[in-house]
Amino acid sequence: MIKKISHIGLAVGNLKEASAFFQENFGLPFTDQENFGELIFSFIPMEGTNLELLQSTEPDGQIAKFIQNRGQGVHHISFEVDDIQAELGRLKTKGIKLINEKPYLNAHNELVAFIHPKSTYGVLIELIQA
Repeated sequence: MIKKISHIGLAVGNLKEASAFFQENFGLPFTDQENFGELIFSFIPMEGTNLELLQSTEPDGQIAKFIQNRGQGVHHISFEVDDIQAELGRLKTKGIKLINEKPYLNAHNELVAFIHPKSTYGVLIELIQA
């Protein structure tokens, strides 16, 4: 069962510039920069959810490719769930295309898995279990 929107991931070309933009123009604080695989990222905490700013460190990384194809902007929406494995099983039985059939640990040791945007009206959906 989906509990809430955990965060909205934004693909950006320059994490420092994007963080400064949100802070200077909207007064939104951001967390320290973190690294995970080919990504650097930080969060902008907001009441009830977060924005996640994502930058690729590799020219052929997933976020870099996304920006090349679609430009900067919304990359994914993350839904927090109670039981990620049960959700993945339920969605699979409904014929929904999964990118990850088995969850994996993210940078914060949370279980995550992605649902293919071809099954979700063009939106990349991340499931996350804290």
